Parts: sequence; C-alpha cells; structure tokens
Amino acid sequence: MQTVGKAVVLVSGGLDSATALAMALEEGYACYAISFDYGQRHKCELEAAQQVARSLGVVEHKLMQLNMDDLGGSALTDDAIDVPEGGVGEGIPVTYVPARNTVFLSLALGWAEVLDAEAIFVGVNAIDYSGYPDCRPEYLAAYQQMANLATRRGVEGRPIRIEAPLVHLSKAEIIREGTHLGIDYGLTTSCYSPDVQCRACGRCDACRLRLAGFEAAGIPDPTGYQS
Repeated sequence: MQTVGKAVVLVSGGLDSATALAMALEEGYACYAISFDYGQRHKCELEAAQQVARSLGVVEHKLMQLNMDDLGGSALTDDAIDVPEGGVGEGIPVTYVPARNTVFLSLALGWAEVLDAEAIFVGVNAIDYSGYPDCRPEYLAAYQQMANLATRRGVEGRPIRIEAPLVHLSKAEIIREGTHLGIDYGLTTSCYSPDVQCRACGRCDACRLRLAGFEAAGIPDPTGYQS
C-alpha cells in the first residue's frame, strides 16, 4: 500500500490505542508510535505497548520518560490514593491524571513537527469513558486550534491534524472494528491494578469497561485475569 504520509500515534498498551493505530495503518499512514513512562503504577501497559507496536508494524516506537508522579493527584500515579473498584460512577474519578493528555499530545506534536507528519492519532473515547475531561470532543477541538497556532506547519497552512477515530464509538464498536482489522487484543492491557505477572484485576473501572465491551460485542475476551 502506498503511504498517504506520516502519522504519530499515541500507544498506551490498551485496546483503544491499539485500535487507533490499526486504523491509522489501514488508512495508509507510515506510523510512528509514542508511549510514555510517566510514573504510572500500572507499568505493565508499557510492555503491552511495545508488543502492540511490534505486532502491527510501526516504523519506529519511541518511549519517553516523564515524572508526572511528582505531581500526584491521581490514583494512577500516587500510591496514597487507592484505585477504585466499586464500578464506574458519575463525575471525574480519582483515576484522572491531571493534564496527562495535554502533556502527551504536546510531546506527540513536537515529534510530529520533527518528522513533518500529517497527523497525530489518539485513541480517546467520549462514549464509554470514565468521565475524563481531556477525552471530550470539545477538548480535542480546542487542542487542534492551539496546534494550528503553535506549529510551523500550522502557520504555513499545513496543519497537523489531531485524529481521534474512536471518539464517538462505544467500547463494543471499537472492539468489533479492531477485530475486523486483525488486532490481537490478547497483547493489550487495560487494568489499573495488574499483579506482578501483569494479569488484570477484573475489578477496576478500566477492567469493567473492557469486560462489558467484549460482552456487548459478542467477542471472547482474551484478557488474562487474576483468578
């Protein structure tokens, strides 16, 4: 397939970002994956991100080191805050990491400028999400406007597009699309509290959304859960 240009893809190791990567490849982009070791407690996702990027065939996979755990304020980066297991509730949960997507997209934007890439793909989702403010279409539209103003390509009239192909899809629809594209979801992880063997807990918000998504899609869940 002839490429339509370069794309930077944020790959976390979860099923959403894996699906976004597969969709970017299906569109014909030469994909450059970027992942972040940002001080998260669930570092199993970094190994999963490497496996996903390798299996789908990216040009390059960059792992960047951050220290967002120095800020704290989230159950994903602060050991003093418990990861909730009571189910997805209303409002913004304690698993929200302040400014995470803004920081991630900014670094992806910088790499996209260096690569002279046409697009950045991010697997955010506004339907089956846990109340994160930086997963909303309004946020993405605002970030696109900022990127247009802040980059050389934007000033020259060749803006780097922020692509969020999953934003209006349910988890079941995402899983069906990824299965159609041949993703091995057994390589991915969504769990906020995996054990030392990287088996998913099955109880955190992310696991609950994943379990419900596979059930609604009518597709067997290949995830390795703790017994």
